[in-house]
Amino acid sequence: MAGAASGASAQEQPAALPSLTVDAPVTRPRPAASRPTAAQLSARAALRNRARQAETVAPSLPAPSAVPILARLADANPYANPAAPYKADRLASNRFSQPIVNTPKTVTVLTKELLEDKNATSLREVARTTAGVTLGTGEGGNAFGDRFFIRGFDARNDIFVDGVRDPSVSIRENFFTEQLEILRGPASSFAGRGTAGGAINIVTKQAGDADFYNGEGTLASDNTKRVTIDVNKVISPAFSIRLNGMFQEANVAGRNYVFDDRWGLAGAVKYEPSADLKITANYLHTDLDQLPDFGVPFNRAALRPFTETGLARNTYYGFVNRDFQRTKQDIGTINGQYQFNDYLTVSNKFRLGRSVLDYVGTLPEAPNVTNRNPALWTVSANPQSRYQVTDVIANVSDATVKFNTGPVSHTVVGGVEISRERVSRDSYTGLVSEQLPGGFSGRGALTVPLFNPPNLLAFGNAPTRLGQPTIIPVDTNAVYLLETANWNDVVILNGGIRYDDYHISSEFGGSKVSANTGMVNYNAGIVVKPLPNGSLYAAYATSSNPVGAELDASSSLYGGLSPTATTNQVFSPEENTSIEVGTKWEFFNKRLLATAALFETRKENARETIAGNIVAGAAYRVRGIDLGLSGQITDDWSISAGVVILDDKVEKSALASNVGLKLANIADRSFNILSKYRLNETFEIGGQITYASRIHGGTLAANANVLPSHWRVDAFTEATLTKNVTVKVAVTNLFDELYYDAFYQSATPFVFVAPGRTVSVVAQAKF
Repeated sequence: MAGAASGASAQEQPAALPSLTVDAPVTRPRPAASRPTAAQLSARAALRNRARQAETVAPSLPAPSAVPILARLADANPYANPAAPYKADRLASNRFSQPIVNTPKTVTVLTKELLEDKNATSLREVARTTAGVTLGTGEGGNAFGDRFFIRGFDARNDIFVDGVRDPSVSIRENFFTEQLEILRGPASSFAGRGTAGGAINIVTKQAGDADFYNGEGTLASDNTKRVTIDVNKVISPAFSIRLNGMFQEANVAGRNYVFDDRWGLAGAVKYEPSADLKITANYLHTDLDQLPDFGVPFNRAALRPFTETGLARNTYYGFVNRDFQRTKQDIGTINGQYQFNDYLTVSNKFRLGRSVLDYVGTLPEAPNVTNRNPALWTVSANPQSRYQVTDVIANVSDATVKFNTGPVSHTVVGGVEISRERVSRDSYTGLVSEQLPGGFSGRGALTVPLFNPPNLLAFGNAPTRLGQPTIIPVDTNAVYLLETANWNDVVILNGGIRYDDYHISSEFGGSKVSANTGMVNYNAGIVVKPLPNGSLYAAYATSSNPVGAELDASSSLYGGLSPTATTNQVFSPEENTSIEVGTKWEFFNKRLLATAALFETRKENARETIAGNIVAGAAYRVRGIDLGLSGQITDDWSISAGVVILDDKVEKSALASNVGLKLANIADRSFNILSKYRLNETFEIGGQITYASRIHGGTLAANANVLPSHWRVDAFTEATLTKNVTVKVAVTNLFDELYYDAFYQSATPFVFVAPGRTVSVVAQAKF
């Protein structure tokens, strides 16, 4: 070490370095920070919105470690579970701020994937295969269009499109539908007038954030040819557009002459210039051209339809050269939403709509079977016509406020709804055939052979509109307030109140009648969650049916307001109340929702006809059990099922003999299950079973006329040919069961015959 040190110290010192001059750094101006482009702002907005949506639905989603993260398909239903497309996690309306599992109300949701596997291209087909829902007909001057009963009560005027009432009593297609939401039980605090048994909300497809191109073609044994397209295109990060189209030519299995042709277009755009502002607009048009089919006469002696006692099921009683049915709908909506901050969001929805229901059809009524020779039995072919135009203009403005008080999070939705509905109702003349002078009655009815009606009878002149419409305007101004208080996802309270100022008038030929009604309705519910995946709840709700609310009806007995009536028809509203207790549970990583509920609904101050006069004061009660299941049991096994058991009766009536009778148009027992299983990467198989018990006819209280109970079985298999192409073979009504859609409730009734067996081949391409 010493030697090394001495060696180092002996080294020669280096020469001195020359001095250097270093200039001070020059201060240069920094370039101005670049401003983000519109595209960057839109992308940032989209990310922030997705984050907010994730926070909103977080309580309903499994913990991150519970299931793998799944990418949502470009065309997926935004309200459904991406891992289980049969299961909806939430409703579309902001009036329901909690996931379905935490909502104290029975709600049946049919997602678009479920509609596809049901092969349900119309709302009528949905009703055929949904437990607790039955179909009705036009009655006493009502229109022959979509008419539904939910939990035993008429809901034909309780149909909504994206949360706005559609009072048209139209015939509705499903090609533009994202999901169908069937709210069960009174819901006036959410939806306004009516809704004694519930309401149906059609949620339409909206523009999304990813490109996709879908097409589907169907060929079927009933000569159906159907094509649909669904295309979404992102024009820029701020702007996207979606287009749906449908074309169909079809006959109806098991019915002579009847056809069901349709076409439609639906467009939607979304403009999101910033993280806080979103503007959407959508427009839909449907055009249906059909031959109306009012079914077969009812054999009152046997208390069964004549098709149960020897009449061929395909017998048609209309006149091919005269009868027609054309249905058109145009609905346009603009919605704007602005989020001030995490606590306050305001929105405004504006709707313009027009629907046309235009038909001449033939009712097979009043069979005469007194002759001992059945070949001489006759039936009255009675013409029924309507030209009904329904216009709707509506505006809904609301604000959603979120805040916390200690451990309790609150969501308050308050709003104002203003609408004008206007119905023009006319009929046709010139319904007789020139070929048989004197053969028709003054109304155009013709007595025809029961077993061999003259369907091809010639008509030289087309029917013409009478040109004397009844005009029915309805003005509604409403205000509502809804609140949900959530304590740590353990106890959730909700309540709401709504006031509707409802004014209706009806005018014909200088005669006019009007009514003005103020209605206050409310709901209250409590949810207790013993475990994160389940809930127990109790709820109470009210609703009101004011006079004239069934805008298509020409008689007070059927919910209308007649300007020519000579007796009093203006009464205070029918009042409905319901109590429901139930439970909801999510299983299998929250991919399967099971629900069960006990409920009782009462209607007070109901209107009825006694000795030709309308009187108020009747009361009805429906109680029952409602069970549901939807989602996936395993990765390969999907299921949707429902069971509804009802006990109904007349509790009060001005006619003593009515007390204790059952209600009309109700299947006391109904059941549906659809199940699908994936065998491997290529093949899936599935099937559906539907049951409905017998249905009594009648006006309100049931009579002895009965439709028999029925089972229906469907089956399908699907093959994935490539990652983009699938082919499905489906058989609807596999065993060609003879069953009936609905029951006309007059003293000389007739019944609608449901379609027979149909085999369909469906090819689908997605890119």
